[in-house]
Amino acid sequence: MAPHTVAIDDLVVQTQNLHRSFDGRTILDGLNLRIARGEFVALLGRSGSGKSTFLKALAELDHEVTGSGRLDVPENRSVVFQDARLLPWLRVLENVTLGLTGADDAGRRMLREVGLTGRERSWPVELSGGEQQRVALARSLVREPELLLADEPFGALDALTRIRMHALLKELCARHRPAVLLVTHDVDEAISLADRVLVLEQGTFVEDLSVDLPAPRQPDNPRFGQLRRHLLTKLGVATH
Repeated sequence: MAPHTVAIDDLVVQTQNLHRSFDGRTILDGLNLRIARGEFVALLGRSGSGKSTFLKALAELDHEVTGSGRLDVPENRSVVFQDARLLPWLRVLENVTLGLTGADDAGRRMLREVGLTGRERSWPVELSGGEQQRVALARSLVREPELLLADEPFGALDALTRIRMHALLKELCARHRPAVLLVTHDVDEAISLADRVLVLEQGTFVEDLSVDLPAPRQPDNPRFGQLRRHLLTKLGVATH
């Protein structure tokens, strides 16, 4: 598969020949990837394909990744997980600004951007699952990261809340312009959000697909259906 072309000046992420094995089993097999500033990339793959392993490599949370090439990622990066991972003994604003000094005003601005004005003094337990994920997004973006890594951040949400969160994430990323890598099992989610969709299979990228759909991206658009069928076929799912 030919590498995706990205101007060197715009590069935020560059990996070359990354490898990772567990107990002799190869999980990542020489992965090469470039992501540009402001680019939204979704990563699909079957369970056990190495999606989360690759994300952890980009987050530099896995120090056993090897290879003869390179792993270039910005120091200013944030990770959003499926679990919001809020600290229950801190109020909402304190969770957003965790680890930052003198950032209360920035935290309030981010809470306004995610639609949680007035909830600064709430405890996490008082929030719904969707609201907790909004706080997690605010906590990640208040740092104005160059790279946002998202590991199935909406997987635990109900369908309606997930659709609302898709719109919010798209809006926030357009405003703050981080490079984004979203790990997901949901083909429709990938097509709805991403500029590019990667498919990881047996440790290698078997697809790097540009999503050529105008906004708003509607599932009843014939092209949406074509992309869905193509990606499902790459994932080994029959579409007949």
